[in-house]
Parts: sequence; structure tokens; C-alpha cells
Amino acid sequence: MTSSTEGRNATRTASARQWIRVAAAYLLIPLVLLLCGGDLGWWQAWGYSLLIVAAGIGGRVWAERRHPGLLAERQATETFQNAKAWDKVLAPLMALSVGFPVVIVAGLDHRLGWSSVFPHGLIMLGFVLVSLGYAYAAWALAENRFFSSVVRIQTDRGHVVCDSGPYRLVRHPGYAGNILALLGIVLALSSVWTLVPVAVAFIIAVLRTALEDRTLLDELPGYRDYARRVRYRLLPGIY
Repeated sequence: MTSSTEGRNATRTASARQWIRVAAAYLLIPLVLLLCGGDLGWWQAWGYSLLIVAAGIGGRVWAERRHPGLLAERQATETFQNAKAWDKVLAPLMALSVGFPVVIVAGLDHRLGWSSVFPHGLIMLGFVLVSLGYAYAAWALAENRFFSSVVRIQTDRGHVVCDSGPYRLVRHPGYAGNILALLGIVLALSSVWTLVPVAVAFIIAVLRTALEDRTLLDELPGYRDYARRVRYRLLPGIY
């Protein structure tokens, strides 16, 4: 991913309909979790719901305040049409994998008692990881003017490399934050079985990161130099 300076085209302001889509998406995930769990007294589900709604909607408000028009660009039809062919498959899979499969499995696990309730300390550690992961991903979105929903070189917007904020640590902090949050969900919601959809989401994220990184190295001026300075894609010292 990349970012910086003002785009060359006129800014498109996000419409009320686009904000409603964002709000609906982030409210639907907690609703599915609670419906699958079948327990309105499940405090862990309510705690997670507050975190994802606050981070999801709040992060986009933060990003839009810093970079007006980013939300409109991310939802524009032509944005998806101009995506790399492989990302027209991976982008929807990625968006789906980090949300609904995990909460569906966690909810059913709670309802049917597949997993034993974790110790309180592990649950709280999970909430810390979820909070840190979502905060890091939101920071990446707010830092990066060119944080698109799909992989494409945004020549129409004056695409340049972003090397500030979380991009000083890893090259794809948005993915890194979401992966950390997914691992936290396993603990926070006391669900061993969520490791299955989390593993699938992790594989999709790593594959998409590799393909996106190759695209940026080949096509975005300055990215190769940036990659020499920031060596790791997702996890410092490892990958």
C-alpha cells in the first residue's frame, strides 16, 4: 500500500449512502455474532461488538477527515473495475474472511459449547490484541491517502509511496493489524474452533500481500527503494 500528498483529481466527497454502507457492514458483524451465539448475556460478544464498531466506523471517520474523498474512492465502481485481475477475486475473499466466518463459528461455538471457556486472563489478553490490531489497521488507513480497497496503481490520483506512521515498521500494516485482531478474537471469544476460519483468512492475507508487494515493486516508482529500507511485509524480523 502507499500514500501521501494531494491527489491530482478533484476530491469526491463521500455520500450519505456510502456512510450508511460502512455503518451497516460494521453493525451486521456484531448482529451475526449475537444471533449465532443465541445469548444476549454473552459479555464477550458485546465487548467485541463495541470494539469492531468503534474501530471500523471510527477509523473511517478518522481517515476521511485526514483525506477527504478516500471513502468515496474505496467504494467507487471504477475502483474495482481497474483492479488487478487476481485481486478481483482476492479482495472480496479477504473482506469476507476477516469478518463473517470468524463470528459465525465463534457464535455457534458459544451456543453449542464446542470449546471450554478460557481463563479470564486469556480472554482479556485477547481483547488487548483485538484492540491493538484494529487500532493499528485504522492508523494505516488514516495515514495512507492511497489505501485502496483493491490493488491498483492509482496514476489518476498521483500515487506515491507512503513511508510514514505504521509504514515505517512494515510495508502492509493494514493486513498486519487485522491478522493480530483475528488472533485476539480466538482468545476474546473463547473459541478454539475459530482457528479454522482465522487460518483461512491468514493464508488469503499472506497470498494477497505477496501479490500486492510484487505489483508495487514492479509498477510504483520509489517502492523498491522503500522496500530496501523497510524490509518486512507483515511482521518485523520474520516476514
